[in-house]
Amino acid sequence: MRPEWVLAGVTFIWGGTFLAVQTALTWSGPLFFVGLRFAVAAGIMALLAGRRLRGLTAAELWAGGWIGLAIAGGYGLQTIGLETIPSSKSAFITALYVPLVPVLQWIVLGRPPGRLTWIGVVFATIGLMLIAGPEAGGIGFSFGELITIISVLAIAAEVVLISRFALTVDAARVTVVQLAVASALCFAAMGAAGEAVPVWDWRILWFALGLGLASAVIQLAMNWAQKSVSATRSTLIYAGEPVWAAIIGRIAGEILPLTALIGGVFVVLGMVVGEWPARRRPGKLSEGPAAQEVRDRIPE
Repeated sequence: MRPEWVLAGVTFIWGGTFLAVQTALTWSGPLFFVGLRFAVAAGIMALLAGRRLRGLTAAELWAGGWIGLAIAGGYGLQTIGLETIPSSKSAFITALYVPLVPVLQWIVLGRPPGRLTWIGVVFATIGLMLIAGPEAGGIGFSFGELITIISVLAIAAEVVLISRFALTVDAARVTVVQLAVASALCFAAMGAAGEAVPVWDWRILWFALGLGLASAVIQLAMNWAQKSVSATRSTLIYAGEPVWAAIIGRIAGEILPLTALIGGVFVVLGMVVGEWPARRRPGKLSEGPAAQEVRDRIPE
């Protein structure tokens, strides 16, 4: 099988996870489900890492702790948003992290983005306004949209943190730590958020197991496919993630206004334009490698 087709399958799975998470919220609160989901993913990754975990260092615990904090904030808030907005809209808004990462890296790490990156940010911002506008009666955001936008900031911060620590830690060990920390933080935040442990339903566990297993499959597939697929081509394939989410959501009965769909097109365009130049600059550590690194490490 061609590796490009494998990556296309990965984006299809990513797109479907938004609706899967939203469906799981029928039986579980958002923080409990995210905590359970990442606990399962951490267990799977620990089995895959095996004996390598014995070499865990203090630096890896530090790095994994900070990345796990960003993961908990990003996916916890994103899942809270999914309680009130369609899964396809959530996917389009979440895709904003790609053009946002170079701006955040500029602020935090002093790596200025290129001209095309700024164009990508403009496209993505226009898209966000179009996605939010129809239901708000103008340019405005509902609670679900606003909380999802905040989650994007945390997801972008996660990418920057991984870029910061990537060269000094073991990827497998840090992955286990960050997933475990994210799980623990989500469980701990339930009390502050006023979320109770749900009445047990086996469907909660099945959804968590399915998403955790999908995360492991995605990681293994990407590690294999991206050995022979260029980063630039991978970016173009990854841009299909929110598109698949919209298609799957539509099949499930979600209907977005035409204006919101046009906004989604702008977001995808901003995603591609904003990521393209970084991946074509040889020898420069920038948002392209970081975005690829986060794709390799965390479940979607």
